Amino acid sequence: MALKDILVHLDTEAGSGAGQRRQSFAISLAAAHDAHLTGLIFALEPTIPPMIMGEVPGSLLESQRERAIEGAQAAADAFSAATKAAGINSDVRIVSCTEAAAGPTLAVHGRTSDMVVVGQEEPDDTLAIRELLIESALFESGRATLVVPYIGPAEAKLDHIMVGWDGRREASRAANEALPLLAKAKDVEVVIVGDDAPSAHGGEPGADLALHLARHGLSVNVKRVGSAGIDIGNALLSHAADAETDLMVLGGYGHSRFREFIFGGTTNSILSSMTVPVLMAH
Repeated sequence: MALKDILVHLDTEAGSGAGQRRQSFAISLAAAHDAHLTGLIFALEPTIPPMIMGEVPGSLLESQRERAIEGAQAAADAFSAATKAAGINSDVRIVSCTEAAAGPTLAVHGRTSDMVVVGQEEPDDTLAIRELLIESALFESGRATLVVPYIGPAEAKLDHIMVGWDGRREASRAANEALPLLAKAKDVEVVIVGDDAPSAHGGEPGADLALHLARHGLSVNVKRVGSAGIDIGNALLSHAADAETDLMVLGGYGHSRFREFIFGGTTNSILSSMTVPVLMAH
């Protein structure tokens, strides 16, 4: 499958370095794949605690709504100008909604794209629902989710890609969702942590995935790394840093209960400490 339709969540905060880098990354990715890029921007409704709702003047709420819409429109104009300068096809969507509705809305828009691009949660993040957006994209959109770290990069230079493999369904989905990116990479490495990954052919763990990817014309190396007393997520992150990886491809694990989300241990480790983009699928 070619990568031809990308959705990126855009921030409205003026001067947001992380948001600007994520936008530039998505534009670069779309340009590399001759893909259409859609920007999704939320003009969020004011969040007022119920116990003081009656004490807040209606004029204040209306002015906050107006500021949110103005910020979203400014972000939309900047995105349209940037995509025009890059020579890619694009459109931009502004959605006014509550914080609670933003995640499900992102998922709905993502279902008719090939990939959803979102940002990693930042320290002192001005967007309180960043993790909710990642959750919704990963677990509700049905599409691959590419998380861009808040420290960058601003360009989708994905020459060296690492595929984390444990033989599970989620890892299989992630590897296959990543095929358009893997096809353009200079080298692909399948990485197994420990000895637990099953093999369909009874041979070395990861060899069956390497064979599958080879049938797509890819040259793949298989690497087994030890956890050395650390969790799997940090073992993968450590190896990615040592190997100068440009993109990590991983299955995303977790569960949701009464809308109170808990990421799986490996997913949480990756999302908390990632320094390179991560493509996940569930």
